[in-house]
Amino acid sequence: MNKDELVSTVASRTNLSKRSSEELLNALLETIGETLEHDDKVSLVGFGTFQVRERAAREGRNPRTGTAMKIPSKRV
Repeated sequence: MNKDELVSTVASRTNLSKRSSEELLNALLETIGETLEHDDKVSLVGFGTFQVRERAAREGRNPRTGTAMKIPSKRV
């Protein structure tokens, strides 16, 4: 399901317009994103938990050449 299909489904189940449903979905996603930017965790019971974690630096391989390369740490 893509975003447009999700908006249409929410609109039909809530009797909201597609525009209102899209605004609602965008606000929800923006709020989750802003919360994660502040290193907080978002838990939606019955759906899932979103949180940012630190992925350690590691050594990997270039799939084309097979040469070793360093992959830096990052937040995911």
